[in-house]
Amino acid sequence: MMLGKYFKKTVFRKEHTADGVVPEAPQGILKKCNACKGAIFTEDVKRNLYICPKCGNYFRVHAYRRIEFLLDDGSFEEWDQGMTAGNPLGFPGYEEKVRALQERTGLTEAVVTGKGRINGMETVIGVCDGRFMMASMGEAVGEKITRAVERATKLSLPVILFACSGGARMQEGIVSLMQMAKTSAALKRHSDAGLLYVSVLTDPTMGGVTASWAMLGDIILAEPHALIGFAGPRVIEQTIGQKLPKGFQRAEFLVEHGFVDRILPREEAKEVLSEILRMHGKDIEVSSEVLTLGDGDVKRSLAAPETGEKTSAWDCVQKARKKDRPVGEDYIRELFPDFIEFHGDRLYGDDAAIIGGIASFDGTPVTVIAEAKGADTKENIRRNFGMPSPEGYRKALRLMKQAEKFHRPVICLVDTPGAFCGMEAEERGQGEAIARNLYEMSALKTPVLSIVISEGGSGGALALAVADEVWMMQNAIYSILSPEGFASILWKDGKRAPEAAEVMKLTAGDLKELGIVEEIVEEPGEFTVDTMPVVCEELRGKILRFLEKYEKMDGEELVEERYRRFRDM
Repeated sequence: MMLGKYFKKTVFRKEHTADGVVPEAPQGILKKCNACKGAIFTEDVKRNLYICPKCGNYFRVHAYRRIEFLLDDGSFEEWDQGMTAGNPLGFPGYEEKVRALQERTGLTEAVVTGKGRINGMETVIGVCDGRFMMASMGEAVGEKITRAVERATKLSLPVILFACSGGARMQEGIVSLMQMAKTSAALKRHSDAGLLYVSVLTDPTMGGVTASWAMLGDIILAEPHALIGFAGPRVIEQTIGQKLPKGFQRAEFLVEHGFVDRILPREEAKEVLSEILRMHGKDIEVSSEVLTLGDGDVKRSLAAPETGEKTSAWDCVQKARKKDRPVGEDYIRELFPDFIEFHGDRLYGDDAAIIGGIASFDGTPVTVIAEAKGADTKENIRRNFGMPSPEGYRKALRLMKQAEKFHRPVICLVDTPGAFCGMEAEERGQGEAIARNLYEMSALKTPVLSIVISEGGSGGALALAVADEVWMMQNAIYSILSPEGFASILWKDGKRAPEAAEVMKLTAGDLKELGIVEEIVEEPGEFTVDTMPVVCEELRGKILRFLEKYEKMDGEELVEERYRRFRDM
């Protein structure tokens, strides 16, 4: 299989041998990478998944070749192979151009669809091929994708579509435009049936494809540096009269701006996609053997508290804020080793102060969301010291609604001094974002567990804590605001923070007495990343029992019980 226009031919110097023969490299064996300009062997590139072995540049992949390295051997069953484009506008020369492309590429149209298996898991797949009129979407492309999605819905199968397109097919005019609505409508029915759709964006994904099926995935992935957008860069530059910044409309730009869940390196594609399929399969029941992990054995291994005296509220505040205390990322690493992080609110950006994604817990797929502080100053700055912005709360809510669709329990790890109170947060609707979370979480038809692991500051914490149960680590705190702020507002003296901490009833013990939290998770005397494994063993047993209890309830019962929990406060 040739790499065509994506390589430039290398010119070799001719040298005569002693017998007068001129040795030359056979045509097509050596090419020049259009990125690093290095000479490379075509076969080396094919073996390397069409990635330049010298600079890592991604070349476009023919549809059947991509299917070959993604799907299990012999598992692909192609659908609608003979479907071809019509000429609804009677556009001059269009039919001849289509026939010429069919002869040259061996394709009948710009997308290949069918059914196959990835590491044993069945899925419907569609792959665009840029050689065929830059995979522009006309009636045949739209019809093939729509039929594939409809069959997936009927068979209760997930859909994975690989986008690569210049957009709508100009030669088919308004008929091409209608394919945007048709494919989107089919995907809505597939989604309403509770089925998974993964969209993978490759270079380029533009125009009407971006504005329809490519951006409608439950999970949206993108190959590194892929060009993704609605209007092309040249059109934008001509319209605004400005030069676009480097990296504009590239995959990494879309992750940063909240529209793509994660970058998908080509060499990781099969494993990542199979993990996503696995986590969206049927739940595995929690075994009774695992559930016998009793608290007793774990508790005996926890280090005794530093003194026999009751810890003061202010001491709890200090411990909750300790720099070496485990943060959300540490809990995820310990409890959910197969966690896959997703990014973005699909509206504005991605907030590093909230980590969210999917994992399995003792075989049960779960959605995990954590307010995230850093383990050092650099990381704290990147995560805004665990103070989420509106896009963070909107990302969390997007993932919760996705969990509801797939009947995945939601586990939230709460750790924030409070929602970010900067000017830009107000401009983007901080109050509305928190309010929307409270509103929607109250009615999520899937189990929700929230665990305050360190600081639970005000509405910024509550936005992830409208749950069936709220637990607290032994030395965590949960309050209306910081003790310093409380003392300053009520007594005009921030130095009275220790006194305020006692009055505020912010410790785990105080809040359990008030009926605000259901469980307290014990800690060792020195709670650090090194001592957290034994704590997580206790936590693991408690979470398993939570799942066993609440997964027996249907959605309506969950919502009613959750409403009563807060109604009685």
